[in-house]
Amino acid sequence: QVQLVESGGGSVKAGGSLRLSCAVSGYSSSDKCLAWFRQAPGKNRVGIAGINRDGAPSYAHFVDGRFTISQDNARNTLYLQMNSLKPEDTAMYYCARSRVRTCYLGSDYYDDWGQGTQVTVSS
Repeated sequence: QVQLVESGGGSVKAGGSLRLSCAVSGYSSSDKCLAWFRQAPGKNRVGIAGINRDGAPSYAHFVDGRFTISQDNARNTLYLQMNSLKPEDTAMYYCARSRVRTCYLGSDYYDDWGQGTQVTVSS
């Protein structure tokens, strides 16, 4: 049973930074894509960034260089460094494990999800 546990969310002012972490455990196949998603109130869940086994990242267009996804060597922890935060980045942030190796950022590819961590950015 795969477990993903996010941490690191909080409240910051616009222009600030946060680093989210996701502890990943309970799976033997480590070649699947790991990714970050977010969901704002009343909106659909959207993919932010994914990273494959080799460390190659994929980003959604709206990231615009502000966010960086990374992982530790054992793929036990996934990170999302978020800089230059904007009020529109306010959302619940989730980490997820795909059932495929390629990092597609559509939520339909992901079977395993964490419980989420809230990020609130004030102006």
